[in-house]
Amino acid sequence: MIIVVKNTSDEGQVANLIDWVKDLGLDVHLSRGEHSTVIGLIGDTSKVDIDLISSLDVVEKVQRVGEPFKNANRKFHPEDTVIDVGGAKIGGDYFTVIAGPCSVESEKQIIEVANAVKASGATLLRGGAFKPRTSPYAFQGLRDEGIKYLLKAKEETGLPIVTELMSAFHIDLFKDVDVIQIGARNMQNFELLKEVGKTGKPVLLKRGLANTLQELLMSAEYIMSEGDSEVILCERGIRTFEPMTRNTLDLSAVPVLKGVTHLPIVIDPSHATGISKLVEPMSLASVGAGADGLMIEVHNDPMHALCDGAQSLNPEQFDLVMKKVKTMLPIVGKSII
Repeated sequence: MIIVVKNTSDEGQVANLIDWVKDLGLDVHLSRGEHSTVIGLIGDTSKVDIDLISSLDVVEKVQRVGEPFKNANRKFHPEDTVIDVGGAKIGGDYFTVIAGPCSVESEKQIIEVANAVKASGATLLRGGAFKPRTSPYAFQGLRDEGIKYLLKAKEETGLPIVTELMSAFHIDLFKDVDVIQIGARNMQNFELLKEVGKTGKPVLLKRGLANTLQELLMSAEYIMSEGDSEVILCERGIRTFEPMTRNTLDLSAVPVLKGVTHLPIVIDPSHATGISKLVEPMSLASVGAGADGLMIEVHNDPMHALCDGAQSLNPEQFDLVMKKVKTMLPIVGKSII
């Protein structure tokens, strides 16, 4: 249930209304926008008298919310959430590009890639320190050493870093990481989501390989229920019966999610397609669909990459993609900061 407060109401009236709601045994989610203040009621609202609340002078309207996600719901928070990560803004009228290799392979490699993607206009640096692999014999990442190299690349370039957390046991290693990524395979690892939510850091949450959009939003809700409001949703393709691409990129997810959530949405065309030549057209299509950003794999030597070289762009290819993306952004009313 949500309560929309009249614009003429003062702070004291709003505070009294919130206290009254809490006395009913409910929690509240307060959202203050430019044109309205919305109070979301969280808990069992079945016994709440809508007519009584509607009759209060401070209240403009009351509406029941049928969706199970509350904190992530646009009805509770009508305006787009904009997340500031070290000066890079994600959401609203802003566009961000997260770029870097699938995995951190050496200090030299990650610093070289970081300088290249920054020169082309990327606003955040990605790189896997811990890598979930289908085969236990494949390269699993440099782990804590990889995070050290990412931090050195950040020191060199100023780019905030994004890297994947696979286990709550490693959470202390991520204290200096700017954005914690939760991968597709961990999207419904609810205990991990709760622990990540307690960090208060921005979280990039990837959609699972076979998960619905509502399941994605419910996973975001797990993070937000712990007090962390800075969640970035990532569409990275879902598994279908189509064998010609690694996954099927569901670009319809962007406008659908935009209608029901205020959280920013980025697209990962690299993992979605698994083919480097498809990254450019899918990146441009993502911009046109209204995405708030892209997450692109870039490697300085894709032919010899230790993982996912087939879907990685080299710096020159990435630069060409960025030039085309920048051309499209004014058409959709977005800009990179």
